[in-house]
Amino acid sequence: MVRSLRQRVLDILAKRKLLTDKQLEQALRAQKEKGGQLGRILVDLKFVDETTLIGVLSEELNIPPINLSHLTVDPGVIAMIPKHVAKHYGLIPISKIGNTLTVAMSDPLNVLAMDDLKVMTGCDIQPVIGSEGTIQEAYQRYYEAEGSQVIAELMEDVQKGKLEVLSGESSFANTSAMDVLQVADEGVVVKLTHMILAEGIRLKSSDILIEPFERSVNVRYRVDGILREGQNPPRHIHPALIGRIKILSRLDIAEHRLPQDGRFRIKLRDREIDFRVSIIPSYFGEKACLRIMDRSASAYSIEELGFEQEPLEALKQAAQRPHGMILVCGPTGAGKSSTLYSVLKMIDSVDKNLVTVEDPVEQQFDGINQVAVREEIGLTFARVLRSILRQDPDVIMIGEIRDSETVDIAIKAALTGHLVLSTLHTNDATATVVRLANMGVEPYMISSSLVLVLAQRLIRRLCQGCRKPFEPDPRLVESLNLEPLLAASGKRPKFYQPQGCGECGNTGYRGRVGLGEAFVVTPEVRALIMRGVPESDLRLYARRAGMGTLRENGLAKVMRGITSLEEIMRLTQEEAPLNGQVA
Repeated sequence: MVRSLRQRVLDILAKRKLLTDKQLEQALRAQKEKGGQLGRILVDLKFVDETTLIGVLSEELNIPPINLSHLTVDPGVIAMIPKHVAKHYGLIPISKIGNTLTVAMSDPLNVLAMDDLKVMTGCDIQPVIGSEGTIQEAYQRYYEAEGSQVIAELMEDVQKGKLEVLSGESSFANTSAMDVLQVADEGVVVKLTHMILAEGIRLKSSDILIEPFERSVNVRYRVDGILREGQNPPRHIHPALIGRIKILSRLDIAEHRLPQDGRFRIKLRDREIDFRVSIIPSYFGEKACLRIMDRSASAYSIEELGFEQEPLEALKQAAQRPHGMILVCGPTGAGKSSTLYSVLKMIDSVDKNLVTVEDPVEQQFDGINQVAVREEIGLTFARVLRSILRQDPDVIMIGEIRDSETVDIAIKAALTGHLVLSTLHTNDATATVVRLANMGVEPYMISSSLVLVLAQRLIRRLCQGCRKPFEPDPRLVESLNLEPLLAASGKRPKFYQPQGCGECGNTGYRGRVGLGEAFVVTPEVRALIMRGVPESDLRLYARRAGMGTLRENGLAKVMRGITSLEEIMRLTQEEAPLNGQVA
């Protein structure tokens, strides 16, 4: 038989000698007369400190504690459990990750509550222990107030004009979408759109996804590289919501069959934020993706990016070169632009003419000439580059190399006395050589212009407040080839894994840090490129010459307690053994 929480509390406190027989008798008598939970009564009578009680219960029951007073819960998560259910069972939903709903409960052994929540939400329930007092405060804040605290703050910003659309709006009054336009201009749709935007900014997300399905609309935010569910609007409001975004972005609200791209800018309090918008037609309606770019965010110094010593020093040395090309590669959202901004910040001086070509300008710098591409009027990367070369630049940063014309001008600029910085979409550093060749660049031009390729990822940092040590399986250590790294470190490091707490939104991670792989183009590498050797041979040579791979540099961070093994295995691939000969 499962014992009640009351009996477990009594057993634990008696075992720990935190309660005398006289105090126990008095508490039980008070509970019989007035009712209520025994734990609350013990705290009210000052027999046990509330923090001590929660800590003891957590340790004995092996259920993590949580402090709700320092936690902000997503309104969409709150909406998953009705008000009367939360009040009846004395609980508050905290977060939803995948199909697991984390719930703060004063009685985490209430099996009936757990079963009801599982049936009601369709999720697996993960309980955490919260004090009755903090749960009651959270209930008042989230259920009794006019909406959640987050929504109230966002609504206040909207109503006070702190959130202001800076881009001009277009109306298509003569189109067949007149009805959509009228609905999209209604106050409720305008406020809903602004709240979605402001919530994305508050969460420090990089993207907002608005996805229509047959009976629902999903709003998701990408936070620290992982998608998180937000508050989902009613299905019927989706056309008006997309229409509103199109109006802000100066897109054609009458066009529903073709993809459209646009952008707009808002001002939230004292911050200016750009949104890059992509809308595509899907089976159940139009899906929108909004990339968030904070203009007010300052560039990191090159040391703050978090790279290991070897790629960091290679990047610094390459940035001091008078000419040549430095490429940063990786998938979308890997932090490539932030790295280039950090390099510009490091080398900027009064005796250098620095010019950037970007689509769009993500951060603004004093002393650096920045040009925004506008393809709708013919101002393309290639056209701007041709003009920039007549502006006597020392350093040119190109936001992204997208086509053969742009790469041709960039390489010629690198060969004629300019330092060129740019980004490219490849999976690792050595694959960049093959990518350039596929774009039509001759091997002799690649070998003559390329100085450094930095492959980059952003990995999540373990929350330092709740990470917990663990001992990895010896078979995992062997499969990851960790023994050489362990031997080189000279001591047995501690490995940590995520746990989750109120400070990190119960994810176990908080913030991200850069992970880099630096492929330095030495004279020997130039000779290999000229010979047209396969990419696998280039990579083999680079690794033998001392290039640390993404996985190796990631494992070094694991051994310093910065991130987890599962995060590195999620973002990096296994490397082939260092055997065989270079062709």
